[in-house]
Parts: sequence; C-alpha cells; structure tokens
Amino acid sequence: MFNRNSISHGLLIGLLIPLVISAGLFFLFKGLDQLNIASSIGFRPLFRERTITLVGITCNAFVINRFNKKRFTESMRGVSIATLVYVVTWLIVFGKTIL
Repeated sequence: MFNRNSISHGLLIGLLIPLVISAGLFFLFKGLDQLNIASSIGFRPLFRERTITLVGITCNAFVINRFNKKRFTESMRGVSIATLVYVVTWLIVFGKTIL
C-alpha cells in the first residue's frame, strides 16, 4: 500500500484514509449513542460531525510521515493535495457553524 512513489497513488491514499477513519468513527459513535453510552446532548450544533471529520483529515499526517520516512516525495505531494481539498471542503461546510 505504501510502496509506490507517484502523485496518483498518494492522492488515492490521501482521499481514502480520511473517509475510512471518519466513517468508522461515525458508526462507532452511532452505536454508542444507541446503547446510551455516549450522547451529544449539551454540545454545540454539529460538534461531533466537525470533530470526527477533523480527526479523519488529520490522519493524513501519519500517512505523510510514513511516506517521508521512505523519501516518497511524489506520494507525499498527492496526500498533501488530498488533505488540502478536504480542509477547504471542511471550511466550506462547517465554517459558518464555528463563528
């Protein structure tokens, strides 16, 4: 998975990792909410969604670090582009709820 040095490979990994992590966390908290273990009552609107999405996006930092150790600069560039796309999307979607 981390053995190719190309922008397209890095872009693909950079797009998939946050989706998988965020989806897993969404399903985890949904299950915990159904079991009455975790609740979002008392938090600001969309707090859980914003936070889970940010955790997914920041997981790309670990991927970038892994590519950096292998000196795969092209793959790092692809992951960075994917991260930038996710950050801009996050700001567009959740920017109004923060302020």
